[in-house]
Amino acid sequence: MSALSHRLVRWQARHGRHDLPWQRTRDPYRIWLSEVMLQQTQVATVVPYYRRFLARFPDVHSLAQASLDDVLTLWSGLGYYTRARNLYAAAQAVVEAHAGRFPRTREALESLPGLGRSTAAAIAVFAFGKREAILDGNVKRVLARHFALRGVPSEKRLWALAESELPEKNIEVYTQALMDLGAGVCTRKRPACSACPLSKTCEAHARGKAEAYPGVRPRKKRPVRKTSMLLLLREGDVLLEKRPPTGVWGGLWCFPETEPGSEKFAGRKTLPVLRHEFTHFTLDITPIVCFLETALPHAAEPGQIWLPVGEAIGAAVPAPVRKLLARLDSGSLLGEPAAL
Repeated sequence: MSALSHRLVRWQARHGRHDLPWQRTRDPYRIWLSEVMLQQTQVATVVPYYRRFLARFPDVHSLAQASLDDVLTLWSGLGYYTRARNLYAAAQAVVEAHAGRFPRTREALESLPGLGRSTAAAIAVFAFGKREAILDGNVKRVLARHFALRGVPSEKRLWALAESELPEKNIEVYTQALMDLGAGVCTRKRPACSACPLSKTCEAHARGKAEAYPGVRPRKKRPVRKTSMLLLLREGDVLLEKRPPTGVWGGLWCFPETEPGSEKFAGRKTLPVLRHEFTHFTLDITPIVCFLETALPHAAEPGQIWLPVGEAIGAAVPAPVRKLLARLDSGSLLGEPAAL
């Protein structure tokens, strides 16, 4: 074992995480579910979603047989909804193409929707004990600091380092140690170098510049997009419409949208802008509450649905829509009705 892997394995036994709900199992379904949820999301956020998801879909067959709406409803609020759609597609692929059994190699796992090399490797390690390297954001940071890699290290170089440090045994312990170290000790800001098992061999620490590694590319200023959402209400119901299956909030239920300033409703209540941050852009939402008279037809158009506000909160809706629905349900948005 290298000095890095040896120290990590020893450290993990005493200081690593051992009580996460997806640990102490070889069930590839549970491990796969956790790894997909953990993509770009912190453990504390994932745990309650993971437990609710397992309670509703305890195995890959139940997930594959579900409706996408049910999957998106349980995922709602976790963000990055492409993961949920890929999760659903991958479950169907496992059932249809692999007779309900997950592939056992990293290469075969990568063929499933939504699984890149690092996620597939993590599943192969924890479910099947395969000797594979992972390279998520935390691991990249640990390696870049330990070896004081200048600038923005290339993926090729980082993968080569990750593979060179793999131990011949204790691969599961070593992999978990890397994850735990990056999440709790070798953090992006204010790393706890005094508690790090690698401090004696870490070149960035020796130089007194741990936070300087790895280098980062200059962030581009995120563009701001604007939209208006129509909160159409009648008799305690609200109108939702389904978004296209791909793109932002693909397959989720949202309020009807319109270009700012193009609303044709004579009576309305325009609310303060609600800002929602995406990875690559910022969305400014202008909510417009409109109360409809009962004389208007109650039937929804295809792709639309009328739901009681309290029920709509539990539907497959994105976070800003749920926030507005909750405020509607509490009465904090409602003033004098503007009849149309």
